[in-house]
Amino acid sequence: MKLKKLNFTAVLLLLFTIHSQAQLGFSHEIGVITGPVVFYSDFGQRNDMETNMGNVGYGIGIVHYMNFAYRADCNCYTRDTYFNDHFKVRSELSYHKTNFEHYGEWVDPSRTSTFADFLRAMKGSSSVVELGAQLEYFPLSIRDYMANRYKIVPFVSFGFHWVNFKPEIYFDPPLSTIITNPADYPDKYRDTAFLNQSDSSWAVLWSVGVRYKLSYSSDLMLDSRWVHYFSNWVDGLNPEVPENKANDWIYWLNIGYIYYIN
Repeated sequence: MKLKKLNFTAVLLLLFTIHSQAQLGFSHEIGVITGPVVFYSDFGQRNDMETNMGNVGYGIGIVHYMNFAYRADCNCYTRDTYFNDHFKVRSELSYHKTNFEHYGEWVDPSRTSTFADFLRAMKGSSSVVELGAQLEYFPLSIRDYMANRYKIVPFVSFGFHWVNFKPEIYFDPPLSTIITNPADYPDKYRDTAFLNQSDSSWAVLWSVGVRYKLSYSSDLMLDSRWVHYFSNWVDGLNPEVPENKANDWIYWLNIGYIYYIN
């Protein structure tokens, strides 16, 4: 018991030390982001413009930055190193939701099969919460940008997110009115075609963007992001069904407002 208490105390001291050093080593930025989300999933036809434009949702998020070029405790610049002057760590909590529908040649009105009726009636959505961090690289000097020597800076980033997703699949009209003969219902769709159940996974993301300086303490940001999910169940469709070959991923174009806390 004493050993456990000592270990617990040591961990608390370590976290306190890291926290104290961190407070002395960087400043903070907070912001909000929002924008349209294009969800690439097993709904619709792959590489089809109508599918891509139809399955579009919307997202919103809260972001926090660790700015290593500036120290909050003394309102002064940090030691001038390449890392301090070109990198920031961004943490984020975001939410996005997309409604799904099948588009493309397989649901064309000219197709009259039970399978085509099945696809036309299938609708869905996915609500996704993401929490994680990424490392942002600024090829231009962060210090010079903060000193207002130029108005715009580009950046690229790479990171990982933990994701929790809740898909919902339904049929309009109801499936019972489409499949009147049990023999018409494909075995591969019986009880396994979709799943309305929450789950969690991980995702890898990368982005390119720009910041525009509004004032001494605020920026506008435009971020073009790609997120690839490690689970293929995010859209709710079974990836083992032969037709469901697409990996679940999104493209999110978001605009943000960033405020510097000095």
